[in-house]
Amino acid sequence: MTETKQSTDAPDAEALAHAKDKDGGIVTCDACPVLCRIRPGKTGACDRYGNEAGRLIRMEPLVIAARAGRDGVIPFLGAGWDGSALSGATAFVTGIGAGTTYPDYKPAPFIVSSEIDGVEMVTVVTEGIFSYCGLKVKIDTDRFIGPECAPVRVNGEQVGHVTTAEYGSQMLSLGGVRHLTGGGKKEGVATCDTMLTLANKGAVEVSIDGGATLTIQAGHAPVIGGVHEERMRVGCGSATIGIFARQWLGHADEVIVVDDHITGVLTEHQAGRFLDMRPSGIRVRGRRSTPGRYFQVANPGTGWGGTDITDPLAIIEKIDPRTAWPGLRLLMVSTTGEHAAWYVLDDALTPVPAAMPPAIAQVVDRIGENCEPALASVVFMAGAGGSLRAGVTDNPVRLTRSVRASLTRVTSGGAPVYLWPGGGITYMADVLAMPDGSFGHVPTPALVAPIEFTLPLADYAAMGGHMDRVRPLASLREVEKLRAEAWDAANPWPLEKPAA
Repeated sequence: MTETKQSTDAPDAEALAHAKDKDGGIVTCDACPVLCRIRPGKTGACDRYGNEAGRLIRMEPLVIAARAGRDGVIPFLGAGWDGSALSGATAFVTGIGAGTTYPDYKPAPFIVSSEIDGVEMVTVVTEGIFSYCGLKVKIDTDRFIGPECAPVRVNGEQVGHVTTAEYGSQMLSLGGVRHLTGGGKKEGVATCDTMLTLANKGAVEVSIDGGATLTIQAGHAPVIGGVHEERMRVGCGSATIGIFARQWLGHADEVIVVDDHITGVLTEHQAGRFLDMRPSGIRVRGRRSTPGRYFQVANPGTGWGGTDITDPLAIIEKIDPRTAWPGLRLLMVSTTGEHAAWYVLDDALTPVPAAMPPAIAQVVDRIGENCEPALASVVFMAGAGGSLRAGVTDNPVRLTRSVRASLTRVTSGGAPVYLWPGGGITYMADVLAMPDGSFGHVPTPALVAPIEFTLPLADYAAMGGHMDRVRPLASLREVEKLRAEAWDAANPWPLEKPAA
Protein backbone atom coordinates (compact mmCIF):
# COMPACT_ATOMS: atom_id res chain seq x y z
CA MET A 1 0.00 0.00 0.00
CA THR A 2 1.01 3.62 -0.45
CA GLU A 3 2.89 5.03 2.54
CA THR A 4 0.60 7.38 4.40
CA LYS A 5 1.11 9.54 7.44
CA GLN A 6 -0.59 8.19 10.52
CA SER A 7 -2.50 10.72 12.59
CA THR A 8 -3.31 10.55 16.27
CA ASP A 9 -6.79 9.79 17.53
CA ALA A 10 -8.74 12.86 16.46
CA PRO A 11 -10.46 13.77 19.75
CA ASP A 12 -7.06 14.14 21.44
CA ALA A 13 -5.59 16.16 18.59
CA GLU A 14 -6.70 18.92 16.26
CA ALA A 15 -10.31 17.75 15.94
CA LEU A 16 -10.84 18.58 19.63
CA ALA A 17 -8.63 21.61 20.22
CA HIS A 18 -9.52 22.65 23.72
CA ALA A 19 -8.37 25.00 26.44
CA LYS A 20 -7.80 24.09 30.05
CA ASP A 21 -9.04 26.54 32.64
CA LYS A 22 -6.44 27.62 35.17
CA ASP A 23 -8.89 27.13 38.02
CA GLY A 24 -10.60 23.86 38.74
CA GLY A 25 -9.32 21.85 35.77
CA ILE A 26 -12.23 22.98 33.58
CA VAL A 27 -11.86 22.25 29.87
CA THR A 28 -13.70 23.95 27.03
CA CYS A 29 -15.09 21.68 24.32
CA ASP A 30 -15.32 23.14 20.82
CA ALA A 31 -16.93 20.11 19.19
CA CYS A 32 -19.97 22.31 18.50
CA PRO A 33 -20.85 26.01 18.75
CA VAL A 34 -22.09 25.71 22.35
CA LEU A 35 -18.49 25.62 23.70
CA CYS A 36 -19.33 23.83 26.95
CA ARG A 37 -16.97 24.44 29.89
CA ILE A 38 -16.78 21.02 31.52
CA ARG A 39 -15.63 20.33 35.06
CA PRO A 40 -13.56 17.23 35.88
CA GLY A 41 -15.65 14.07 35.95
CA LYS A 42 -18.54 15.73 34.11
CA THR A 43 -19.84 15.69 30.55
CA GLY A 44 -20.96 18.47 28.25
CA ALA A 45 -24.58 19.29 27.46
CA CYS A 46 -24.71 16.68 24.70
CA ASP A 47 -23.17 13.88 26.84
CA ARG A 48 -20.83 13.09 23.93
CA TYR A 49 -17.69 14.60 25.47
CA GLY A 50 -16.42 14.72 29.03
CA ASN A 51 -13.60 15.90 31.23
CA GLU A 52 -11.40 13.09 32.49
CA ALA A 53 -8.70 14.42 34.80
CA GLY A 54 -8.48 17.69 32.92
CA ARG A 55 -8.47 16.03 29.50
CA LEU A 56 -11.33 16.27 27.01
CA ILE A 57 -12.36 12.80 25.88
CA ARG A 58 -15.00 11.30 23.64
CA MET A 59 -17.52 9.42 25.78
CA GLU A 60 -18.99 7.24 23.04
CA PRO A 61 -16.81 4.58 21.38
CA LEU A 62 -15.99 4.66 17.70
CA VAL A 63 -18.07 1.92 16.04
CA ILE A 64 -16.46 -0.56 13.67
CA ALA A 65 -18.85 -2.76 11.72
CA ALA A 66 -17.59 -6.26 10.95
CA ARG A 67 -18.82 -8.83 8.49
CA ALA A 68 -17.87 -12.49 8.21
CA GLY A 69 -14.75 -13.28 6.22
CA ARG A 70 -14.40 -15.97 3.58
CA ASP A 71 -14.33 -18.61 6.32
CA GLY A 72 -17.71 -17.38 7.58
CA VAL A 73 -16.25 -16.08 10.83
CA ILE A 74 -16.72 -12.54 12.11
CA PRO A 75 -13.12 -11.90 13.15
CA PHE A 76 -13.19 -9.51 16.06
CA LEU A 77 -16.42 -9.68 17.96
CA GLY A 78 -15.96 -10.56 21.59
CA ALA A 79 -14.89 -9.15 24.92
CA GLY A 80 -11.23 -10.02 24.40
CA TRP A 81 -10.77 -8.34 21.03
CA ASP A 82 -7.63 -6.22 20.86
CA GLY A 83 -8.08 -4.80 17.37
CA SER A 84 -5.39 -6.97 15.83
CA ALA A 85 -7.68 -8.55 13.25
CA LEU A 86 -8.66 -5.31 11.51
CA SER A 87 -8.96 -6.06 7.81
CA GLY A 88 -10.45 -4.02 5.00
CA ALA A 89 -12.15 -7.15 3.73
CA THR A 90 -14.20 -7.52 6.89
CA ALA A 91 -14.11 -4.19 8.78
CA PHE A 92 -15.75 -0.86 8.00
CA VAL A 93 -15.21 2.19 10.17
CA THR A 94 -18.43 4.14 10.69
CA GLY A 95 -18.93 7.74 11.71
CA ILE A 96 -20.67 6.70 14.93
CA GLY A 97 -18.63 8.02 17.84
CA ALA A 98 -16.04 9.54 15.52
CA GLY A 99 -16.41 13.15 16.61
CA THR A 100 -16.98 16.23 14.47
CA THR A 101 -15.02 18.65 12.30
CA TYR A 102 -16.39 21.81 13.95
CA PRO A 103 -15.40 24.58 13.32
CA ASP A 104 -15.32 22.81 9.99
CA TYR A 105 -11.96 23.70 8.54
CA LYS A 106 -10.48 20.75 10.42
CA PRO A 107 -9.92 17.45 8.61
CA ALA A 108 -12.43 14.72 9.41
CA PRO A 109 -11.70 12.90 12.69
CA PHE A 110 -10.86 9.62 10.96
CA ILE A 111 -9.57 9.20 7.40
CA VAL A 112 -8.87 5.50 7.12
CA SER A 113 -7.22 3.54 4.32
CA SER A 114 -7.50 -0.15 3.52
CA GLU A 115 -6.74 -2.45 0.61
CA ILE A 116 -9.55 -4.34 -1.11
CA ASP A 117 -8.54 -6.87 -3.77
CA GLY A 118 -5.49 -4.84 -4.64
CA VAL A 119 -7.30 -1.49 -4.72
CA GLU A 120 -6.41 1.07 -2.08
CA MET A 121 -9.58 2.59 -0.63
CA VAL A 122 -10.15 5.36 1.86
CA THR A 123 -13.13 6.03 4.11
CA VAL A 124 -13.58 9.51 5.55
CA VAL A 125 -15.83 9.50 8.60
CA THR A 126 -17.33 12.16 10.80
CA GLU A 127 -20.39 12.95 12.88
CA GLY A 128 -22.17 15.74 11.09
CA ILE A 129 -23.93 18.45 13.07
CA PHE A 130 -27.16 18.93 11.14
CA SER A 131 -29.45 21.90 11.65
CA TYR A 132 -30.76 21.28 8.14
CA CYS A 133 -32.32 17.90 8.75
CA GLY A 134 -35.64 16.25 9.34
CA LEU A 135 -37.54 12.98 9.41
CA LYS A 136 -40.04 11.63 6.93
CA VAL A 137 -42.43 9.29 8.74
CA LYS A 138 -44.56 6.81 6.80
CA ILE A 139 -47.56 5.49 8.73
CA ASP A 140 -49.29 2.50 7.20
CA THR A 141 -52.96 3.16 7.75
CA ASP A 142 -56.14 4.11 5.93
CA ARG A 143 -57.43 5.96 8.96
CA PHE A 144 -57.66 9.73 8.96
CA ILE A 145 -54.91 11.20 11.12
CA GLY A 146 -55.39 14.87 10.27
CA PRO A 147 -55.80 17.28 7.37
CA GLU A 148 -52.93 17.87 5.00
CA CYS A 149 -50.54 20.57 6.27
CA ALA A 150 -51.97 20.30 9.81
CA PRO A 151 -49.39 20.94 12.56
CA VAL A 152 -47.90 17.94 14.34
CA ARG A 153 -47.22 18.65 17.99
CA VAL A 154 -45.30 17.16 20.90
CA ASN A 155 -46.12 18.56 24.33
CA GLY A 156 -47.94 21.40 22.59
CA GLU A 157 -44.99 22.48 20.46
CA GLN A 158 -45.15 22.17 16.69
CA VAL A 159 -42.46 19.80 15.44
CA GLY A 160 -43.70 19.20 11.89
CA HIS A 161 -46.79 18.81 9.71
CA VAL A 162 -48.94 16.30 7.87
CA THR A 163 -47.94 15.92 4.24
CA THR A 164 -49.50 14.13 1.27
CA ALA A 165 -51.08 10.72 1.76
CA GLU A 166 -49.39 8.01 -0.29
CA TYR A 167 -50.72 4.63 -1.35
CA GLY A 168 -51.95 3.01 1.85
CA SER A 169 -49.95 5.33 4.08
CA GLN A 170 -50.22 8.68 5.80
CA MET A 171 -47.05 10.77 5.79
CA LEU A 172 -45.53 13.19 8.29
CA SER A 173 -42.69 15.63 7.83
CA LEU A 174 -40.96 16.30 11.14
CA GLY A 175 -38.12 18.63 12.03
CA GLY A 176 -36.35 20.91 9.62
CA VAL A 177 -34.43 24.06 10.25
CA ARG A 178 -37.54 26.24 10.71
CA HIS A 179 -38.70 24.22 13.74
CA LEU A 180 -35.19 23.74 15.10
CA THR A 181 -34.09 27.35 14.88
CA GLY A 182 -36.93 29.50 13.54
CA GLY A 183 -39.31 29.28 16.48
CA GLY A 184 -38.90 29.67 20.21
CA LYS A 185 -36.48 27.76 22.40
CA LYS A 186 -39.18 25.29 23.54
CA GLU A 187 -40.10 24.52 19.95
CA GLY A 188 -36.48 23.90 19.01
CA VAL A 189 -35.84 21.65 22.01
CA ALA A 190 -39.07 19.68 21.48
CA THR A 191 -38.24 19.21 17.79
CA CYS A 192 -34.70 18.05 18.51
CA ASP A 193 -35.83 15.66 21.26
CA THR A 194 -38.56 14.21 19.04
CA MET A 195 -36.24 13.61 16.11
CA LEU A 196 -33.50 12.17 18.32
CA THR A 197 -35.87 9.67 19.92
CA LEU A 198 -37.43 8.57 16.63
CA ALA A 199 -34.09 8.39 14.81
CA ASN A 200 -32.72 6.19 17.58
CA LYS A 201 -35.73 3.88 17.12
CA GLY A 202 -37.66 5.02 20.18
CA ALA A 203 -41.38 5.73 20.53
CA VAL A 204 -42.93 9.22 20.51
CA GLU A 205 -46.53 10.32 21.03
CA VAL A 206 -47.63 13.13 18.74
CA SER A 207 -50.92 14.97 18.33
CA ILE A 208 -52.23 16.45 15.11
CA ASP A 209 -54.37 19.58 15.02
CA GLY A 210 -57.86 18.60 13.92
CA GLY A 211 -56.88 14.95 13.88
CA ALA A 212 -55.62 12.05 15.92
CA THR A 213 -53.13 11.30 18.65
CA LEU A 214 -50.53 8.78 17.50
CA THR A 215 -47.68 6.78 18.98
CA ILE A 216 -45.04 6.11 16.35
CA GLN A 217 -41.87 4.04 16.47
CA ALA A 218 -39.77 2.81 13.57
CA GLY A 219 -40.46 -0.82 12.76
CA HIS A 220 -43.56 -1.04 14.97
CA ALA A 221 -47.26 -0.82 14.25
CA PRO A 222 -48.57 2.72 14.71
CA VAL A 223 -51.03 3.36 17.52
CA ILE A 224 -53.82 5.71 16.45
CA GLY A 225 -56.24 6.93 19.07
CA GLY A 226 -55.11 4.13 21.38
CA VAL A 227 -55.70 1.42 18.76
CA HIS A 228 -52.85 -0.60 17.27
CA GLU A 229 -53.06 -0.71 13.51
CA GLU A 230 -52.80 -4.17 12.03
CA ARG A 231 -53.09 -3.89 8.25
CA MET A 232 -51.95 -1.71 5.42
CA ARG A 233 -54.67 -1.61 2.76
CA VAL A 234 -54.34 -3.86 -0.27
CA GLY A 235 -55.07 -0.91 -2.56
CA CYS A 236 -57.68 1.76 -3.17
CA GLY A 237 -61.28 0.72 -3.76
CA SER A 238 -60.75 0.61 -7.52
CA ALA A 239 -57.58 -1.48 -7.21
CA THR A 240 -59.33 -3.91 -4.86
CA ILE A 241 -62.06 -4.36 -7.48
CA GLY A 242 -59.43 -5.02 -10.12
CA ILE A 243 -57.64 -7.61 -8.00
CA PHE A 244 -60.63 -9.64 -6.83
CA ALA A 245 -63.30 -9.11 -9.51
CA ARG A 246 -62.94 -12.58 -11.03
CA GLN A 247 -63.13 -14.20 -7.58
CA TRP A 248 -66.46 -12.47 -6.89
CA LEU A 249 -67.97 -13.43 -10.25
CA GLY A 250 -70.92 -15.76 -9.80
CA HIS A 251 -71.01 -15.28 -6.02
CA ALA A 252 -72.07 -11.60 -5.78
CA ASP A 253 -74.15 -9.40 -8.05
CA GLU A 254 -72.54 -6.19 -6.83
CA VAL A 255 -69.51 -5.32 -4.73
CA ILE A 256 -68.81 -1.85 -3.36
CA VAL A 257 -65.33 -1.33 -1.90
CA VAL A 258 -65.51 1.65 0.47
CA ASP A 259 -62.49 3.94 0.40
CA ASP A 260 -61.88 7.52 1.46
CA HIS A 261 -60.02 8.22 -1.77
CA ILE A 262 -61.43 6.06 -4.60
CA THR A 263 -64.48 3.91 -3.86
CA GLY A 264 -65.02 1.10 -6.36
CA VAL A 265 -68.32 -0.27 -7.73
CA LEU A 266 -67.82 -3.63 -9.41
CA THR A 267 -70.51 -3.73 -12.12
CA GLU A 268 -69.70 -0.20 -13.32
CA HIS A 269 -65.94 -0.77 -13.14
CA GLN A 270 -64.05 -1.84 -16.23
CA ALA A 271 -63.28 -5.15 -14.51
CA GLY A 272 -66.99 -5.87 -14.14
CA ARG A 273 -67.66 -4.91 -17.74
CA PHE A 274 -64.91 -7.22 -19.01
CA LEU A 275 -66.60 -10.01 -17.05
CA ASP A 276 -70.01 -9.13 -18.63
CA MET A 277 -71.57 -8.48 -15.25
CA ARG A 278 -75.15 -7.21 -15.23
CA PRO A 279 -75.51 -3.58 -14.02
CA SER A 280 -76.97 -3.45 -10.51
CA GLY A 281 -78.57 -0.02 -10.58
CA ILE A 282 -76.94 0.87 -7.25
CA ARG A 283 -75.46 4.37 -7.30
CA VAL A 284 -73.12 5.58 -4.56
CA ARG A 285 -72.71 9.12 -3.29
CA GLY A 286 -69.75 11.27 -4.21
CA ARG A 287 -68.16 12.51 -7.40
CA ARG A 288 -67.97 10.01 -10.24
CA SER A 289 -64.51 10.02 -11.73
CA THR A 290 -64.54 7.26 -14.34
CA PRO A 291 -66.90 4.28 -14.57
CA GLY A 292 -67.00 2.47 -11.25
CA ARG A 293 -64.67 4.94 -9.49
CA TYR A 294 -66.04 7.53 -7.04
CA PHE A 295 -64.32 10.30 -5.08
CA GLN A 296 -65.51 11.88 -1.81
CA VAL A 297 -68.18 9.34 -0.90
CA ALA A 298 -67.85 10.45 2.74
CA ASN A 299 -65.63 12.53 4.97
CA PRO A 300 -62.26 11.22 6.14
CA GLY A 301 -62.32 9.40 9.45
CA THR A 302 -61.49 6.22 11.33
CA GLY A 303 -64.40 4.14 10.04
CA TRP A 304 -64.86 2.05 6.92
CA GLY A 305 -62.04 2.50 4.40
CA GLY A 306 -60.67 5.58 6.13
CA THR A 307 -64.03 7.38 6.01
CA ASP A 308 -66.19 8.60 8.87
CA ILE A 309 -69.02 6.13 8.24
CA THR A 310 -69.97 3.22 10.47
CA ASP A 311 -72.97 2.15 8.37
CA PRO A 312 -71.79 1.30 4.83
CA LEU A 313 -75.30 1.71 3.40
CA ALA A 314 -74.96 5.43 4.14
CA ILE A 315 -72.91 5.90 0.97
CA ILE A 316 -75.67 4.50 -1.27
CA GLU A 317 -77.40 7.42 -2.95
CA LYS A 318 -80.13 5.49 -4.77
CA ILE A 319 -81.12 2.11 -6.14
CA ASP A 320 -82.67 2.32 -9.60
CA PRO A 321 -85.82 0.15 -9.73
CA ARG A 322 -85.52 -0.08 -13.51
CA THR A 323 -82.20 -1.91 -13.19
CA ALA A 324 -82.00 -3.53 -9.74
CA TRP A 325 -83.99 -6.64 -8.81
CA PRO A 326 -85.20 -8.46 -5.70
CA GLY A 327 -82.67 -11.01 -4.50
CA LEU A 328 -79.69 -8.97 -5.74
CA ARG A 329 -76.64 -9.99 -3.68
CA LEU A 330 -74.56 -7.06 -2.42
CA LEU A 331 -71.16 -7.11 -0.68
CA MET A 332 -69.92 -3.97 1.07
CA VAL A 333 -66.25 -4.27 2.07
CA SER A 334 -63.34 -2.03 3.06
CA THR A 335 -59.89 -1.91 1.47
CA THR A 336 -58.36 -3.95 4.30
CA GLY A 337 -61.19 -6.47 4.70
CA GLU A 338 -61.54 -5.42 8.34
CA HIS A 339 -65.08 -4.25 7.59
CA ALA A 340 -67.45 -6.33 5.49
CA ALA A 341 -71.22 -6.80 5.30
CA TRP A 342 -73.51 -8.93 3.09
CA TYR A 343 -76.95 -7.82 1.98
CA VAL A 344 -79.76 -9.17 -0.20
CA LEU A 345 -82.31 -6.81 -1.75
CA ASP A 346 -85.91 -7.54 -0.71
CA ASP A 347 -89.03 -7.01 -2.81
CA ALA A 348 -88.91 -3.28 -2.09
CA LEU A 349 -85.25 -3.24 -3.25
CA THR A 350 -84.08 -2.47 0.27
CA PRO A 351 -80.74 -4.03 1.29
CA VAL A 352 -81.38 -6.55 4.09
CA PRO A 353 -78.45 -7.94 6.13
CA ALA A 354 -77.90 -11.64 5.57
CA ALA A 355 -75.41 -14.35 6.47
CA MET A 356 -72.29 -14.07 4.34
CA PRO A 357 -71.79 -17.08 2.05
CA PRO A 358 -68.52 -19.02 2.56
CA ALA A 359 -67.28 -18.21 -0.94
CA ILE A 360 -67.64 -14.47 -0.26
CA ALA A 361 -66.12 -14.75 3.22
CA GLN A 362 -63.14 -16.50 1.67
CA VAL A 363 -62.46 -13.57 -0.65
CA VAL A 364 -62.88 -11.08 2.20
CA ASP A 365 -60.31 -13.07 4.15
CA ARG A 366 -58.06 -13.00 1.11
CA ILE A 367 -58.21 -9.20 1.06
CA GLY A 368 -56.87 -9.26 4.61
CA GLU A 369 -54.26 -11.84 3.66
CA ASN A 370 -52.97 -9.53 0.92
CA CYS A 371 -52.64 -6.58 3.28
CA GLU A 372 -49.12 -6.13 4.60
CA PRO A 373 -48.59 -5.57 8.34
CA ALA A 374 -48.96 -1.92 9.31
CA LEU A 375 -45.68 -0.31 10.30
CA ALA A 376 -44.28 3.12 11.01
CA SER A 377 -41.15 3.86 8.99
CA VAL A 378 -38.71 6.65 9.83
CA VAL A 379 -36.31 8.08 7.27
CA PHE A 380 -33.62 10.60 8.25
CA MET A 381 -33.06 13.36 5.70
CA ALA A 382 -30.23 15.88 5.81
CA GLY A 383 -28.17 18.23 3.68
CA ALA A 384 -24.45 17.50 3.83
CA GLY A 385 -23.56 19.96 1.09
CA GLY A 386 -22.17 22.63 3.39
CA SER A 387 -19.04 23.06 5.46
CA LEU A 388 -18.94 19.40 6.53
CA ARG A 389 -17.30 18.75 3.15
CA ALA A 390 -14.23 20.74 4.18
CA GLY A 391 -13.36 17.87 6.49
CA VAL A 392 -12.89 15.75 3.37
CA THR A 393 -11.14 18.18 1.01
CA ASP A 394 -9.98 21.79 0.90
CA ASN A 395 -12.07 22.22 -2.27
CA PRO A 396 -15.54 20.99 -1.19
CA VAL A 397 -17.19 21.16 -4.61
CA ARG A 398 -14.89 18.34 -5.75
CA LEU A 399 -16.46 16.05 -3.16
CA THR A 400 -19.94 16.94 -4.42
CA ARG A 401 -18.89 16.23 -7.99
CA SER A 402 -17.29 12.94 -6.97
CA VAL A 403 -20.50 11.87 -5.22
CA ARG A 404 -22.52 12.84 -8.30
CA ALA A 405 -20.19 10.81 -10.51
CA SER A 406 -20.59 7.78 -8.20
CA LEU A 407 -16.86 7.73 -7.52
CA THR A 408 -17.57 8.37 -3.84
CA ARG A 409 -20.05 6.22 -1.93
CA VAL A 410 -22.01 7.88 0.84
CA THR A 411 -23.24 5.87 3.82
CA SER A 412 -24.66 6.72 7.23
CA GLY A 413 -23.53 4.42 10.00
CA GLY A 414 -22.70 1.99 7.20
CA ALA A 415 -26.29 2.05 5.91
CA PRO A 416 -26.95 2.91 2.26
CA VAL A 417 -28.44 6.31 1.52
CA TYR A 418 -30.60 7.74 -1.24
CA LEU A 419 -29.05 10.83 -2.79
CA TRP A 420 -31.44 13.48 -4.06
CA PRO A 421 -30.75 14.95 -7.49
CA GLY A 422 -29.79 18.58 -7.85
CA GLY A 423 -27.17 20.58 -6.03
CA GLY A 424 -25.45 19.70 -2.78
CA ILE A 425 -25.41 16.34 -1.02
CA THR A 426 -28.96 15.84 0.24
CA TYR A 427 -29.50 12.29 1.39
CA MET A 428 -32.00 10.03 3.13
CA ALA A 429 -31.33 6.95 5.27
CA ASP A 430 -33.70 4.43 6.82
CA VAL A 431 -32.97 4.53 10.56
CA LEU A 432 -33.76 0.80 10.86
CA ALA A 433 -30.80 0.06 8.56
CA MET A 434 -28.47 1.92 10.92
CA PRO A 435 -26.91 0.60 14.16
CA ASP A 436 -28.76 1.31 17.39
CA GLY A 437 -27.87 4.63 18.98
CA SER A 438 -26.46 6.09 15.76
CA PHE A 439 -27.72 9.62 16.47
CA GLY A 440 -26.77 12.22 19.01
CA HIS A 441 -27.55 15.88 19.48
CA VAL A 442 -26.07 19.23 20.40
CA PRO A 443 -28.11 21.83 22.27
CA THR A 444 -27.88 24.49 19.55
CA PRO A 445 -30.29 22.54 18.85
CA ALA A 446 -29.28 20.13 16.07
CA LEU A 447 -28.96 16.41 15.44
CA VAL A 448 -25.63 14.66 15.16
CA ALA A 449 -25.55 11.88 12.57
CA PRO A 450 -22.77 9.65 11.24
CA ILE A 451 -21.69 10.04 7.63
CA GLU A 452 -19.02 8.20 5.69
CA PHE A 453 -17.46 8.88 2.30
CA THR A 454 -15.69 5.91 0.68
CA LEU A 455 -13.63 6.09 -2.52
CA PRO A 456 -10.38 4.87 -4.07
CA LEU A 457 -7.35 6.46 -2.45
CA ALA A 458 -6.10 7.69 -5.82
CA ASP A 459 -9.37 9.54 -6.41
CA TYR A 460 -9.17 10.98 -2.93
CA ALA A 461 -5.71 12.36 -3.65
CA ALA A 462 -6.90 13.76 -6.98
CA MET A 463 -9.74 15.69 -5.33
CA GLY A 464 -7.28 17.35 -2.96
CA GLY A 465 -8.14 15.29 0.09
CA HIS A 466 -6.32 15.61 3.41
CA MET A 467 -3.68 13.04 2.52
CA ASP A 468 -1.49 13.92 5.51
CA ARG A 469 -4.29 12.68 7.79
CA VAL A 470 -4.82 9.28 6.17
CA ARG A 471 -4.16 6.41 8.56
CA PRO A 472 -4.17 2.64 8.02
CA LEU A 473 -7.23 0.75 9.20
CA ALA A 474 -5.05 -1.42 11.43
CA SER A 475 -3.98 1.69 13.38
CA LEU A 476 -7.46 1.92 14.90
CA ARG A 477 -6.40 -0.64 17.49
CA GLU A 478 -4.72 2.31 19.21
CA VAL A 479 -7.98 4.22 19.62
CA GLU A 480 -8.95 4.45 23.29
CA LYS A 481 -12.65 3.70 22.85
CA LEU A 482 -13.69 1.25 20.17
CA ARG A 483 -16.73 -0.97 19.75
CA ALA A 484 -17.22 -3.73 17.23
CA GLU A 485 -20.69 -4.54 15.89
CA ALA A 486 -21.87 -7.20 13.48
CA TRP A 487 -22.51 -5.90 9.98
CA ASP A 488 -26.14 -5.82 8.89
CA ALA A 489 -26.13 -8.33 6.05
CA ALA A 490 -29.11 -6.57 4.45
CA ASN A 491 -26.89 -3.57 3.66
CA PRO A 492 -24.50 -3.52 0.68
CA TRP A 493 -20.84 -3.58 1.63
CA PRO A 494 -19.40 -0.05 1.06
CA LEU A 495 -15.87 -1.32 0.44
CA GLU A 496 -16.64 -3.48 -2.56
CA LYS A 497 -14.11 -3.06 -5.34
CA PRO A 498 -15.35 -0.23 -7.59
CA ALA A 499 -16.53 -1.15 -11.08
CA ALA A 500 -13.95 -0.73 -13.83
